[in-house]
Amino acid sequence: MLIVLRVHLPSDIPIVGCELTPYVLLRRPDTTVTTDDVPESAPIDGYFLKYKWYRVQSDRNVAVCSVHSSVQATLQCIGCVKAKIPVAKSYHCSTKCFADAWQHHRVLHDRATTAVNDTVTEDDELFGRYNNPGSGVISATFSGAVSSTSLTNGPTPFYPSSTTQRSGGETWFEVGRSKTYTPSAEDIGHVLKFECVVIDAETKLPSGPVNSLLTSRVIPAPSPSPRCLVPVSGVDVIGNLDSNGRASSSGSFTVLSYNILADVYATSESYSYCPSWALSWAYRRQNLLREIVGYHADIVCLQEVQSNHFEAFFAPELDKHGYQALYKRKTNEVYSGNTQTIDGCATFFRRDRFAHVKKYEVEFNKAAQSLTDAQIPTAQKKSTLTRLAKDNVALIVVLEAKFGNQGADNLGKRQLLCVANTHVNDHQDLKDVKLWQVSTLLKGLEKIAVSADIPMLVCGDFNSVPGSAPHSLLALGKVEPSHPDLAVDPLNLFRPPSKLIHKLQLVSAYSSFARMGSGIGSEKQRKRLDPTTNEPLFTNCTRDFIGTLDYIFYTVDSLTVDSAASLESDAETSMQMWRHSFKICNEIMLDTDVTVVAKEG
Repeated sequence: MLIVLRVHLPSDIPIVGCELTPYVLLRRPDTTVTTDDVPESAPIDGYFLKYKWYRVQSDRNVAVCSVHSSVQATLQCIGCVKAKIPVAKSYHCSTKCFADAWQHHRVLHDRATTAVNDTVTEDDELFGRYNNPGSGVISATFSGAVSSTSLTNGPTPFYPSSTTQRSGGETWFEVGRSKTYTPSAEDIGHVLKFECVVIDAETKLPSGPVNSLLTSRVIPAPSPSPRCLVPVSGVDVIGNLDSNGRASSSGSFTVLSYNILADVYATSESYSYCPSWALSWAYRRQNLLREIVGYHADIVCLQEVQSNHFEAFFAPELDKHGYQALYKRKTNEVYSGNTQTIDGCATFFRRDRFAHVKKYEVEFNKAAQSLTDAQIPTAQKKSTLTRLAKDNVALIVVLEAKFGNQGADNLGKRQLLCVANTHVNDHQDLKDVKLWQVSTLLKGLEKIAVSADIPMLVCGDFNSVPGSAPHSLLALGKVEPSHPDLAVDPLNLFRPPSKLIHKLQLVSAYSSFARMGSGIGSEKQRKRLDPTTNEPLFTNCTRDFIGTLDYIFYTVDSLTVDSAASLESDAETSMQMWRHSFKICNEIMLDTDVTVVAKEG
């Protein structure tokens, strides 16, 4: 018969909206061990598994710490009460807990004082508001009103529609009958109980003990910090104005670039300062989807998208929101893990806004092989390939805008846009490899530009800080011979340095903030730029690194920046949000000459 050997959860802290799937280890009748499910529809030797989920409701009120969800609160922030901030966020387990969390906690007070009204907008529904539901107090009252809706977790019920048990001052309210359960707002502050038992298919009776586990108290999903669009009035529109001094545009579109951190890299070893629940893919994927969809971008460029997650999650989920998907997986000549977890670059675009014209795939390994075959002496071929072949790729997509042209000169003219999406090698000691990859990508884009007069966007995680050689090549079109990064060139790839040049006239989107007009908002954004490079102070925030690695570049001769998303001012606050990499979103306008206005968000 079947025997349950072990039951446990990857993380014992459940989050609202985040699927809980216990790990159930079984021994089959033939003594083999498996974690596969055994449903009633496919029993093994006459036995199958049955599951139950309960919400454990205490008969006494218990306040839970808003930071440490499994710890009882001992103090409450009166400022939160006066500001009418949800009470769940006002509790702390100690004065040290409150003091440590103050820098992030005070943001709640600031938002409450500046809130205009409590109207729930579409974006509020997508992003989640700072006033997440849940009182933060475990109520002693049993709520019959949620019994019918709570039982949607699972297939056709085995049990009556309202099953409760009482034990030691607690009520166990049945909420699910499948292996997987998704906590709801009604579960906040409560412990969940999971039960698994082997059932005899003939008698429908249990065969063996009930295996169970208890979670910590359910906590609400943290809300992302809101970012508004800041107008960049008139920047870069010289030469693209009509007779009245207005941008002669025929439509606008937004572009989002985001390194989402592949699950295979989101390990507790790399992010030991993050709680395990915050690293779980079940939790992160829902947050990512909500955030991506919430920006309403017309073009979305994602990096570090695992191939299995692209096929099973991002492509189908974004398809529901009107996006067509294109993907380029990294090569696996160096990677030695599971091929399903290899990450890559994914580009999505709204089908009602753009049509797919052409796709180019850049494999830097192939470029390295071509370079080695053509230029490198036989004795150095192996070492050259070893250094250059890192499996990185780029995805280049040519799109045609579906919004109409304006102006008699453009009647019937196709409005095309080239979007490059890449993720450059991250090894900090391989500065020459980073520069070579960027140079190779730009050469490919130049060939496209020669064949068709087309505006371009170059998006991605370049793993290069502002002022580095790759950034200089992108932003300035060249790398000065005296640049310190050129000292690392063991393969003599960049001699003479005059080879490092391109003519695409690329400009970084966020540099537009440096050229904004006067005003309180513009001055605030300028202070969040590096004064030397006019790039954001950071787009990547971890315990060990705070800096800018992610960019959107656009061809300034054909595109113009209209507005950009407000920049984060406090890296420490971003750390509290447990976000690996912040987004850059650009809105674009096409005029009669395919001129674009970009917004970041």
